[in-house]
Amino acid sequence: MAMANANPSSARTGTKRRLKIWLIFVTLFMGWALYTFVTQLQHQGKAEQKLAAAKLKINEATQQSEDLKLEVKRLNDPEYIGLKATQELGMVKKGERPIEVLQQP
Repeated sequence: MAMANANPSSARTGTKRRLKIWLIFVTLFMGWALYTFVTQLQHQGKAEQKLAAAKLKINEATQQSEDLKLEVKRLNDPEYIGLKATQELGMVKKGERPIEVLQQP
């Protein structure tokens, strides 16, 4: 017992050393945690960009599908078919004459 009280500075030295080791350990752990956090934020940003791009593609495909459904519905209408034939192919019904507009130079 007498030896433990004989040198109090050596006890402080050991405590300081343990405290330094503990602080180094905590600092390294917090550095690793911060690095992991930043890396995960970057991955999350990339994933959000991919998700936004995928949602945009889905919206475009849905819009295109709706447009095609409307076109199919219109193509079942004889009046619409006649209008398309007149506009795109220049066809006219019997007894009608097409009107041609000539542009002067």
